[in-house]
Amino acid sequence: MILGDAIRAEIDELATRYPERRGALLPALHLVEREHGHISPDATRELADLFGLRPNEVLAVVSFYEMFGTEPRGRHRAGVCTNLPCSLRGARTLLAQLELHLGVRAGETTDDGRLTLGREECLGACAAAPMMRVDEVDHEHLDFEKASAILDGLE
Repeated sequence: MILGDAIRAEIDELATRYPERRGALLPALHLVEREHGHISPDATRELADLFGLRPNEVLAVVSFYEMFGTEPRGRHRAGVCTNLPCSLRGARTLLAQLELHLGVRAGETTDDGRLTLGREECLGACAAAPMMRVDEVDHEHLDFEKASAILDGLE
């Protein structure tokens, strides 16, 4: 069993807040992601059972939202926005520099498990490009020196 009693109890409590139990699926996915770092196939099956869904229905939700992952990720997550406005202001170059600096490609995790580097389609701050989101905190007007200092400062 992947989902422990505490998570199951929290999911049951969350479900009381919605007209239909399945409305609590997104918050439940966040709980599992926070606890395990990703949504494994076993967790997908257990969530499907809890919500009266088929596993592929849960996986459809997981795969739709970029915030969820099906593979283990680092303790920290950093995503460089590579949408057109950010790219025009150097985001793709910044991402390539960070890949070299960290020794990983976008979508990979550092060997020490500290950081998963990725790309984001749009973070909604085009005027502040290039930008990067690290653990839900946005960092704007970046260059390599600023971005690498942010990432190197993560424990």
